[in-house]
Amino acid sequence: MALPVEVYLLSLVPAVLWGFEPVVSKRGMAAGGGSLQASLIVVVVDSTLFWVALVALEGTNPLADLSRATVGVFLFAGFVGTAVGRLAAFGGVRRVGASVNSAGISTRPLFATVLAVAALDEPVSLATAVGIVVLVAGLAVLALAKGGDLGGWEPRDLSFPLAAAGAFAVGNVVRRFGLETTRATPLEAVALNETAALVALLGYAVARNRRDVLAAPRETYGLFAASGVLTAVALLSLFAALSLPDGRVAIVDPLTGTAPLFTTVFAYFLLRDVERVTRGIVAGATLVVVGAGIITAL
Repeated sequence: MALPVEVYLLSLVPAVLWGFEPVVSKRGMAAGGGSLQASLIVVVVDSTLFWVALVALEGTNPLADLSRATVGVFLFAGFVGTAVGRLAAFGGVRRVGASVNSAGISTRPLFATVLAVAALDEPVSLATAVGIVVLVAGLAVLALAKGGDLGGWEPRDLSFPLAAAGAFAVGNVVRRFGLETTRATPLEAVALNETAALVALLGYAVARNRRDVLAAPRETYGLFAASGVLTAVALLSLFAALSLPDGRVAIVDPLTGTAPLFTTVFAYFLLRDVERVTRGIVAGATLVVVGAGIITAL
């Protein structure tokens, strides 16, 4: 049975935006920015946008109809799926480059599908399973391709995007659970999610005594703020997709996982001075798209 077209569209919007966002972040890193600085600026920007929209639409007490348990679900998702995941993701961008990092993070569908089956009892068809295998094979080709950051990187550096993939997968499963079982709207959920991430990242900066976190060139602030706007739109679209009756994690997550294709294209044209896009990266990105196509042909 074919799924509603809005599931596909809402899932592909984050793929495109998260395909472009690492390119912007890489520019910020190349200009002297750091991963914690990037994480903080992004979450400040997108959480501000969400709360302004929430207050404008629902008044000064927009969470009054939500229980403490509901609030807790999305705060937990924000801590793991945004704070931890985003720190690891920006660390990966700095070490291996935007294209390879994006590929590593897109192993997320594998983590997310396993978690969704185990925790949410979601069904997984043969097509979904085959598609995930093809998608992961494409990611393996991407990781082995001699590309990415021109300064070079070690295989152990892939632990950063893989850690981000696991954190994002946990976050998506928890978000789907919350949106499926509570009265929270996508906007309420994403605002709570990013608030938790902001508190967690600020706490991390204080605990590590990172007073230098904002000591970066002025140019980096604008680039990371732009990343925050892109992330805000992508997250809202993702939450909207997960809130739909047919927005299963095993479908939404692999579709958003096609971001490496877009990152590869954007990096080829916009990051030639700091990254190398090889044939292997292109081949791997193509396999990712084929895998996603198989997954959606249900």
